[in-house]
Amino acid sequence: MRFSKKYQSGFTLIEAIMVMTITAVLAAGVAVFLRKPIDGYMDLARRTELSDIADTTARRITRDLHLALPNSVRMPSNQCMEFLPTINGGRYRADVDGAGGGNVFSTATSLAALDVLGDLSAAPANGDFIVIYNLGITGANAYAGDNRATVGGGTTVNSIVFSSLKQFPLASPGNRFHVLSGVEQAVAYVCTAGIVNGNGTGTLFRASAYGINAAEPSPCPATPVGTPILAQNISQCQFTYSSGVTERSGLVSIRLGITKNNETVNLYQDVHVNNVP
Repeated sequence: MRFSKKYQSGFTLIEAIMVMTITAVLAAGVAVFLRKPIDGYMDLARRTELSDIADTTARRITRDLHLALPNSVRMPSNQCMEFLPTINGGRYRADVDGAGGGNVFSTATSLAALDVLGDLSAAPANGDFIVIYNLGITGANAYAGDNRATVGGGTTVNSIVFSSLKQFPLASPGNRFHVLSGVEQAVAYVCTAGIVNGNGTGTLFRASAYGINAAEPSPCPATPVGTPILAQNISQCQFTYSSGVTERSGLVSIRLGITKNNETVNLYQDVHVNNVP
């Protein structure tokens, strides 16, 4: 009887160790060459994210300020600003129907309604506000209600009915009026700033629907739980306002710094605010 031998092929432990060692050396060499491109990509992605946050924030604030009621911007501190955003506007008919005619502002008679010259894009809702010739001073201050009336039922795109009689103190030279939202009312941007361990700790809030208060909030309007957050990781935040930069407009300056993982993006933007009432 014959017995056949079967020979087995394979590799030894020494060969396996050598292969592992060579592979580790090659991997280490490849990692050295790839590290800088990967770090560069991560840095670029982080800067793009921060720049996008800063740009989106500036665009939202700018859009709101372009809709602000003339002479309504006020700064309780350099970390908050408040204003009254408009949602519509138009021109009213100053002449009174009936014998004698006259102007709706020529007597001390309170008004129950205003006729609109040309249809509005949408009829003001019940509870919205009509403001005429806001100067932001005593006697012509929409915050105090001097020249602000509440819209009542029966209002259409060409006739505004007030919820109660209203005597406006001053007529608009251009017969202009503005419509404020009865839901949103005043709006405030409120921010905090700080930096810890290379990350911004501040937050930028957009507060609204807290009412229209005659007294300027001190130092800033409250931001209760649920207040919309516009941006986080704020390391620097400052608002300034100059009301008489030009004859017809004011200037809001915005400075924001957003920091994340020791990377900071700084933004500076000027916004012109129309102050022609």
